[in-house]
Amino acid sequence: MKQSPKASALALALSISLSALLVSAPATAQPKPKQDEFFWLGEINKASAVINIDEGLLDRSLAPLVHQGITKVLADGNAPGGKRPTNVITFEPLLIEAAGPQVTLLHAGRSSQDMLATLRSAILRDDMLALAEQLNRTTASMVELAGKHRDTIVPNYTNGVAAQPNSYGHYLLGIAAGLDRDAQRIREFYARLDRSSMGTTVLNGTSWPLNRQRMADYLGFAATVDNAYDASQISSVDEPVEAGAIVMAIALHAGSFVEDVMTQYSQARPWILLQEGGGNTYVSSAMPQKRNPGLLNSTRRDASAALSLGMGAALQAHNIPPGMSDPKEVRANSAMVASATAVLNNWDKILRAMVIDKERALEELNSDWTASQELADVLMRTHKLPFRVGHHFASEVVDYAKAKNIKPMSFPYAEAQRIYAETVKGSDFAPRLPMSEAEFRATLDPVAIVRNRQTAGGPQPAEMERMLKESAERIARQDAWSKERRARIASSLARLDGDFDKLRPATRP
Repeated sequence: MKQSPKASALALALSISLSALLVSAPATAQPKPKQDEFFWLGEINKASAVINIDEGLLDRSLAPLVHQGITKVLADGNAPGGKRPTNVITFEPLLIEAAGPQVTLLHAGRSSQDMLATLRSAILRDDMLALAEQLNRTTASMVELAGKHRDTIVPNYTNGVAAQPNSYGHYLLGIAAGLDRDAQRIREFYARLDRSSMGTTVLNGTSWPLNRQRMADYLGFAATVDNAYDASQISSVDEPVEAGAIVMAIALHAGSFVEDVMTQYSQARPWILLQEGGGNTYVSSAMPQKRNPGLLNSTRRDASAALSLGMGAALQAHNIPPGMSDPKEVRANSAMVASATAVLNNWDKILRAMVIDKERALEELNSDWTASQELADVLMRTHKLPFRVGHHFASEVVDYAKAKNIKPMSFPYAEAQRIYAETVKGSDFAPRLPMSEAEFRATLDPVAIVRNRQTAGGPQPAEMERMLKESAERIARQDAWSKERRARIASSLARLDGDFDKLRPATRP
């Protein structure tokens, strides 16, 4: 189909905007300290020092000692080969060694329970932002490809069998819609994740009036976990389980897409393949004609692994009393989220490596009867024949054609007339096929079928323009959402560093 000037302009705009996002995205990542458990224990100690001293809960004379101790522990840990403990009870001895036992006054109003719950949320929050960013890049690649193939007509399959003709761009936008729901899930989960447990201690708070909201602000959290029991005992178990559900949803979408492409490799003349080489395919060691789709295989395998890791979070959280650490381990939960990020990264590579043969796809359509439903639809819509009668006629046409090995575009019109007459025999309908030969031929044209669809959300040009535009807008909003969250965390930590630096011992003139 020839594109209208409006469609061509939209395609160019989409290509430019999405390509800009894809090119610029990696450049936004700046070198930063490793934000692991040690990092966040340091931030929590810095925030505790600033708040307690600033609000008069600790004597200001402690400020130089506390600043010196925390600064030394962090500098030592950031040095090559330095100790980077991941737990409160192994971090605190380093503080005592650096500044003496008085530095443990910082521990008033907190416990290892709320500290660990908070750092776990902070790390998982960063992991989810990384996942959201890769999801958006992959979705952008998919929408960009959909724009290029809005007019590429291909078979779509249900139950593993060729079902109907469709625009490949429309198919890709359908997959992108699923990925957009994954992005929604991340945003919704993030709102529940972006809460600080600090100041709740073990489960019911403390008599020490630590300013919980100010602590949350310094650590870049939007809010606090309201209920002190929930903070460390319930919420911190829910978080990896919910993250796991998102990982599983992404893995299922990836696996389904990959499998759909994989089926083409079983054909002698596929209409979709990966570009050879470059890590996309490899040559069989025994059969020189084979080009195995290595990237598809590894991505599907990794999607299965991600699915099992996501499910594992729920299994670990099942049937344990509150307070147990089974599903809370940072390393395991980060690896779980990273597995989905890696799958999306490889999926992006697949999208960029796909070679789609438009002519072969159309040949495939015209070699089968994927347009047969349109016979029933046109007879009902234009000639007021009940759908089931038209469906029975179309089914009889297909049975006859397959028995005689007749392709749709060469089916004898006289045979269609005969089959129709037999179909309606004994009914109140006239035995003459109401479709002219020209209408019969046009009805079986897969390109025309796609172009003439009237369904909202269908593959017809007007709806494709609308959906491509809206998809690009959603991607831009998601990109802005991620950047806003990153910026807020960074500005909060920078403000904390600035206020902590005010505790530095005064230099002598």
